[in-house]
Amino acid sequence: MAYTTSALKAELNERGWRMTPQRETILKTFQNLDKGEHLSAEDLCDMLNEEGERVSLSTIYRNLKLMARMGILRELELAEGHKRYEINQPAPHHHHHLICVRCNKAVEFKNDSVLKAGAKVAEKAGYHLLDCQLVIHAVCPACQRSILPI
Repeated sequence: MAYTTSALKAELNERGWRMTPQRETILKTFQNLDKGEHLSAEDLCDMLNEEGERVSLSTIYRNLKLMARMGILRELELAEGHKRYEINQPAPHHHHHLICVRCNKAVEFKNDSVLKAGAKVAEKAGYHLLDCQLVIHAVCPACQRSILPI
């Protein structure tokens, strides 16, 4: 399910929360990102500040966590200790990540069997699947050619 502003507002209201201008701004920012772009909380804060939006970093962290728990955003740990976020796309656009452990280059790839396996396990346990992601840590070809040891 692709989230619109009205869908987010309805879901927040259902949970007893309200749609704030900050939440709407964060959602719109993620909806307008280029395909394959991921943002950290700090990246998002810098981007919003450059656009004249004054949203504190703590507000951004709280809302990113909330939207990830709701299944609107995907929380990704692409490099050790660095969480990044992207809009959670419906199944046909669902993807996974291959990450170079040296240079942190991320490559997105699709594999429907990963999503199907996750859905099957969740259903069997009585869970409602929000997200299923595979992150593969490897060394990219450019880093393999470098003289630095792994």
